[in-house]
Amino acid sequence: MSFPPLAPSRRSPRLHRALAALAAVAALAQVPLAHAEGRIRIAQQFGIAYLILDVVRDRQLIEKHAQALGQPVAVEWASISGATAMNEALLAGAIDVVSAGVPPLLTLWDRTRGKQDVKAVAALGSLPNYLITTNPDVKTLRDLGPKDRIAVPAAGVGFQSRTLQIETAKVFGRADFKRFDALSVSMPHPDATAALISGGTEVNTHFSSAPFYYQALQANPAVHKVISSYDILGGPATFNVLYTTRKFHDGNPKTYQAFYRALDEAAQWIRANKAQAAEIFIRVQQSRLSPEFVRRILDDPENDFTIVPHRTFVYARELHQLGVLQHPAASWKDYFFPEAHGGAGS
Repeated sequence: MSFPPLAPSRRSPRLHRALAALAAVAALAQVPLAHAEGRIRIAQQFGIAYLILDVVRDRQLIEKHAQALGQPVAVEWASISGATAMNEALLAGAIDVVSAGVPPLLTLWDRTRGKQDVKAVAALGSLPNYLITTNPDVKTLRDLGPKDRIAVPAAGVGFQSRTLQIETAKVFGRADFKRFDALSVSMPHPDATAALISGGTEVNTHFSSAPFYYQALQANPAVHKVISSYDILGGPATFNVLYTTRKFHDGNPKTYQAFYRALDEAAQWIRANKAQAAEIFIRVQQSRLSPEFVRRILDDPENDFTIVPHRTFVYARELHQLGVLQHPAASWKDYFFPEAHGGAGS
């Protein structure tokens, strides 16, 4: 069976660059940094869920809209893997805007109220994550046992773990919502995908995002889906978001406006130019996937590259009920900056 090659593993040049970027972030964090209009530092992770940012970067849309506003902007990009590292970089002032799942955003929003006041800039799209496994006996969460190992990017705290905790609470009760944390292993998506395809490691289950679950399902017939994040959340829902501090939002109005307009243009452009968008993803992320394979993902009706948030409030409500969040949100607008309020979000 032929299948697209995997994205580079954690020991690839791509990961070395990510680690180098994180080291640079740590070094920057030792120096007091002042926000100044005309500069924006953005960190993103890997995978097609970040396509909007790839398009913004490749087509230099921030620079375009900043010029139209009469405020030239210097744009800096960093690659950081994992929500924990993202949040640390943002709070250290080493990065202006970070990207991660909805739960990590909500955690920071909850903990920085009245201080840094972290809120979301925009969604990056509604895309499902699949819990997939090679264990033929696992058909539902109830079938997972002590010998199973679940790969997630950030065990216990990331998007995948929090989503799994929400479903676990429904199945086993709220008191047992962390039931599967002990089975979870922090592992980048490319490595987890390789583990499932090879079948040669203890990791036999993966809460996976695109394009990785597409690859695993195609490459190994033993891999099958257990549940989707859409099943857990009640339908199409935002996967990743961009977020920043109130200091950056309020102190850089033109830069922020240019950034938001760039995101909006990129989302609309992707819908009308899917073939070119696939090429941009491959080029910017240095992916070895074929254009045809990426285009199939873009054409999948489950995937919607939009900056309008969908069902994020499910996380806010459920994580507050589980005690993960101390503060309740009255609506999704509580944790998004006003520029995002105009769409039909949720």
